Amino acid sequence: MRVAPALLKEIIAHAREEAPNECCGLVAVRDGEATDVRRAVNQAASPLKFEVDGLEVLHVLDEFEDAGAELGAIYHSHTRTPPYPSQTDINFAANWPGVEWIIVGLDRGGEATVRTYLIEDGNVREL
Repeated sequence: MRVAPALLKEIIAHAREEAPNECCGLVAVRDGEATDVRRAVNQAASPLKFEVDGLEVLHVLDEFEDAGAELGAIYHSHTRTPPYPSQTDINFAANWPGVEWIIVGLDRGGEATVRTYLIEDGNVREL
């Protein structure tokens, strides 16, 4: 999936705004191109994990579908660790086969490092 710089900036801005807690959200895709970024509320309000309300996800997925798109990626931030999937991330990804994972790592100065992964059957592959 290709992500335009403007959409990537939105994701990074969300990560910085939510720090020190993790942020999370969903990315729509159509024809291999990211078309929309939707922020989600991190129900865990934690610097160590994120949780998204299932009804919020369903609502956003319906909106993506209405726009002719589908879920292309789930994004979140790591504010205390590098942007590599944790075991929790890997376990959660089992629920979303074929969906990419965008992780924003923020250092103490707020500088962002962004990595994208495909996680399938417990295997992590950087894209």
